[in-house]
Amino acid sequence: METQILTKTEAWQLLQKSIIYYGDRPIGTVAACDPSVEALNYDQCFVRDFVSSALFFLIKGESEIVRNFLIETLALQSHEKQMDYTHAGRGVMPASFKVMSEEDRHYLTADFGEHAIGRVTPVDSCLWWLILLRAYVRSTGDIDLAHQPDFQQGIVWILKLCLADRFDMYPTLLVPDGAFMVDRRMGVDGHPLEIQALLYAALRSARELLLPGYKRDIYIEIINQRLGALTYHLRQYYWLDLKRLNNIYRYRSEEFGSSAINKFNIYSDSIPEWAHDWIPEEGGYLVGNLGPARMDFRFFALGNLMAIMASLVSNHEAQLIMNLIEQRWQDLIGHMPMKICYPAVADLEWKLLTGCDPKNVPWSYHNGGNWPVLLWFLVAAAIKTGRLNIAQQAIAIAERRLSDDGWPEYYDGRYGRLVGKASRKYQTWTIAGFLLAKSMLDDPSHAQMITFHEDPHTLDLLYKMQEF
Repeated sequence: METQILTKTEAWQLLQKSIIYYGDRPIGTVAACDPSVEALNYDQCFVRDFVSSALFFLIKGESEIVRNFLIETLALQSHEKQMDYTHAGRGVMPASFKVMSEEDRHYLTADFGEHAIGRVTPVDSCLWWLILLRAYVRSTGDIDLAHQPDFQQGIVWILKLCLADRFDMYPTLLVPDGAFMVDRRMGVDGHPLEIQALLYAALRSARELLLPGYKRDIYIEIINQRLGALTYHLRQYYWLDLKRLNNIYRYRSEEFGSSAINKFNIYSDSIPEWAHDWIPEEGGYLVGNLGPARMDFRFFALGNLMAIMASLVSNHEAQLIMNLIEQRWQDLIGHMPMKICYPAVADLEWKLLTGCDPKNVPWSYHNGGNWPVLLWFLVAAAIKTGRLNIAQQAIAIAERRLSDDGWPEYYDGRYGRLVGKASRKYQTWTIAGFLLAKSMLDDPSHAQMITFHEDPHTLDLLYKMQEF
């Protein structure tokens, strides 16, 4: 017990040291405070990284830093983006920002992807911003902030990006490789699960936050239609269990017309061998990606856990995902919760998918590495499904190692036994994720600011689509 208290105290002290100030106002946290290596861009505040810190600050009653973060990132949203040959649309949130000083002047400089490895615009930043704004309002009751004209305009800009007419026929959001937490080339371009789960949660957040009025009513109608179509699409085509795997195994290909069963022309020979025996009898999950003649059978943790938290999957499917995690504990949790994706790609597939990325070798970094930040997602999903034993076991594993290992960014190895070869230590979202997971387990009501109940309106649309 004493060790647990010391670990939690150390984590809180480290999180406080990571706070960034703009003048005398706290506005975020740096990505990492590892004194042993060059800072590079880890001395910046990343939007996706800060969410873990922000939620814990809200639990602690220190909402000022979250409010300031939301205000300042919103202001950056409308800035002109100076890029050499690319242009990010209005409404895009930055991947990260940094406080700069010049003589007596302080200002913020933002990275919208023009400095990122691979020069990829962060699609998930604006989605996380909406989700965090909702969490802030639910925690503090400060709906007036969300109803300010600039916030309402910011919400609309994000919705225009997400709901714009496009060539794509699917209700899912089409994005390039590296547009979210897996921010390097990993064969996750197209319609990756994580983006779809975040989109679903962001649209539900926006619907709660928009002010009444004519413009709101139009967007509410569009959001409702998209939510229904998105839910149907993900549950119908991304869901994989043993029954569905058997159906895919016996698929006929080259079908044409509205009566086609194999609507995406998935070839049965594309089913990887590991999937045959890996899916439990009483388990299932949402696959990582789907497109023409393409089904990515890999299990992606954040997308599946977020789908549970947002009620994108049904209650029954949520239980099956948790069953899978419990029954494939060594593969997905191992020695550090939890693996970002399973399995790792190797050999020729690794060369083709990653471009021979030396950081994403098998069972490392985004290619099957274990990421402690995913602990709080696992705990939130466990709370929502009533599987507290999973949360308790996962936290106990993290508690034994994180402090001694220096709060690393990720772990390597098939079961996460090794501190990541290029892993930063004193990684802020590792620290904040641990504190957040502990706080939610101590008081499960804290999870309510980031989770969603099933949406009756979406369910009505879903039933109509199924009947049709």
